Amino acid sequence: MSSIMNEKRKVSDKVIKVLINMAAGISVLLLVGILAYVFVKGIGSVNWRFLTTVTSTLNNTVGIAGNIVNTLYIIVITLLIATPVGIGSAIYLNEYAKPGRLVRAIEFTTETLSGIPSIIFGLFGMVFFGNALGLGYSILTGSLTLTLMVLPLITRNTQEALKTVPDSYRSGALGMGATKWYMIRTILLPSAMPGIITGVILAIGRIVGESAALLFTAGSGYLLPKGGMGLLKKIMESGGTLTIQLYLSMAKAEYSTAFGIAVILLLIVLCINGLTKFLAKRLDVNGRD
Repeated sequence: MSSIMNEKRKVSDKVIKVLINMAAGISVLLLVGILAYVFVKGIGSVNWRFLTTVTSTLNNTVGIAGNIVNTLYIIVITLLIATPVGIGSAIYLNEYAKPGRLVRAIEFTTETLSGIPSIIFGLFGMVFFGNALGLGYSILTGSLTLTLMVLPLITRNTQEALKTVPDSYRSGALGMGATKWYMIRTILLPSAMPGIITGVILAIGRIVGESAALLFTAGSGYLLPKGGMGLLKKIMESGGTLTIQLYLSMAKAEYSTAFGIAVILLLIVLCINGLTKFLAKRLDVNGRD
């Protein structure tokens, strides 16, 4: 009887293993298919002129340099605001706040924010930052809106990273006479750095791929900033990112341009994922050493 049961378990294990392998294979094929299709359709449009010029009828050029610069502006400004706030919130929740209703309410709010559709963030950003605060369609309006979107991601990743640090590190440092902030700054944060970096880089990925919220807040400007004070003034001007330009190109039936932008976006996403794995592994190894 036991041998029959063992045989049935072996058969069921083999069937489940085959199904799991099939699921993994389908996932890989889907990814490869999407990448191959986009690269075949768009790689011909990508060249140095496409990357370093802006679209101009007078100069007869089609380029995305302005959109690349706008994307970099929004990434930098968003991270400058969201990173310290997100990490600080996680430190408070994990190290200072006492477990209770307040902590549960904050965590529930954070989780709810991460699940709100981006179009709603765009609507709120347009009404509050754009109209109420008078920022209008600008890179700053888009960055503030994206800050609300990526803040839960950075907070939750940092919080989970801090939870992985053994309690013996905390008690050991405090037992040696270190202050709590000194312990957090010199022990906890370096130990949790792989998870924190991962959260920040994932936030960059979401910023790069966002379109709906920015369409309502940052606008679609594609001109390059002028030197000097123009670099600062650009923050208050309309600035369309790569995803916005991709949407506009598809709407105008400029498919070669759209697929060229899609190639650039895929390369950026692949680089972000690779950088995430590299930094997490490197920092983890250094932490163990």
